[in-house]
Amino acid sequence: MSTNAFTPLGNTVVFTAATSAPSPVQALSNTLGGNQYRIINSGNVVVFLGLGTTSTNATSNTAVISSSGQSIPLLPGTDEILTFVPNAYFTGITSANTAVVYVTPGDGM
Repeated sequence: MSTNAFTPLGNTVVFTAATSAPSPVQALSNTLGGNQYRIINSGNVVVFLGLGTTSTNATSNTAVISSSGQSIPLLPGTDEILTFVPNAYFTGITSANTAVVYVTPGDGM
């Protein structure tokens, strides 16, 4: 087995980031402490990822960053494993066009 293994521990959720952020989706883990997420930006534009413990938090943390902000930029074609709170909500916004983003809760690197 590879040292970069990722074990999915919940269903994958998907949203399409656009110039107006869609309603947040919740990535539910089927384990008590699942707080790692495989996040894939399958688009060809940067997605500014907003996340939070509630749908409202995720929405308010989503913004195209010009100088400073809480969104996390995901480069086009990004496949990242990041650590956040368990059962987080996710949404995203772009400065132009759209990008499909997949989020899978799990464990790994």
